[in-house]
Amino acid sequence: MPETTFERIRYDVPVHGVARITLARPETRNAQDYQMLHELDRAFQQATLNDDVRVIVLAADGPHFSSGHDLLGNATGADFEPHCMTGGYLQPGQAGPMANEEESYLGMCWRWRNVPKPTIAQVQGKVIAGGLMLVWPCDLIIASEDATFADPTVALAVNGHEYHTHLWELGARKAKEMLFRGHALTARECERLGMINHVVAPDDLEEFTLEMASEIAQRPAFGLKLAKMSVNQGLEAQGQLNALHTAFALRQTGHANARAVFDGIPVDPSGIAVMRQLSKG
Repeated sequence: MPETTFERIRYDVPVHGVARITLARPETRNAQDYQMLHELDRAFQQATLNDDVRVIVLAADGPHFSSGHDLLGNATGADFEPHCMTGGYLQPGQAGPMANEEESYLGMCWRWRNVPKPTIAQVQGKVIAGGLMLVWPCDLIIASEDATFADPTVALAVNGHEYHTHLWELGARKAKEMLFRGHALTARECERLGMINHVVAPDDLEEFTLEMASEIAQRPAFGLKLAKMSVNQGLEAQGQLNALHTAFALRQTGHANARAVFDGIPVDPSGIAVMRQLSKG
């Protein structure tokens, strides 16, 4: 496919065999609007279809990886070329919002999770709610010592962000604590829990990540693909995909309930201040 120009992200090849996709909205702490997510999807596709690329790194500009969804954005999936056979983005009631989230959140994350090449998240600073939705589909996570991870969206009267793999990332009890309390976990805590592969000094983050990516890129591409498929299929045998769809449906229940209770607002308004406070750098 021809190379694409982007506004919300950057795409480069920093070392042989490694494509790097960088979130490039540091002024918003890399908050995700629909345009960013669709650009990310095109960038992952571009890297996947390029046989010279063996490994994909997901990085971010600025002090924070991502503050989650852009709460000020007003675009819908209808404004972009669809990537899933979802449709119905402008339907009334909960049908339209559910279609948008199924396309741009759950659908894209699952597709990135299954990219047939190793993916590495290079993470610094805060990763909040929807920010985890970008990190968790990656195969490996390398974090700076200053990185923190939080999903406080239960304050909005929903069950967590859309790519609900908390159980597999943290284990049941720590996942529940993250969701119930909304407090951030440090990079070291997440490393102990098995969510993060390596924690490094901030000044070493990029170099360490690219060195690992370059090392992995020297392995046979087909072997890497088969190894990734083997582990991912094991997770699916445990019911991961079914659990994701169940959690996604429950999130839609939370939104529908909020619309009924709070005069059409899709979340509990009292939680918005909590989210904004946490996203401040």
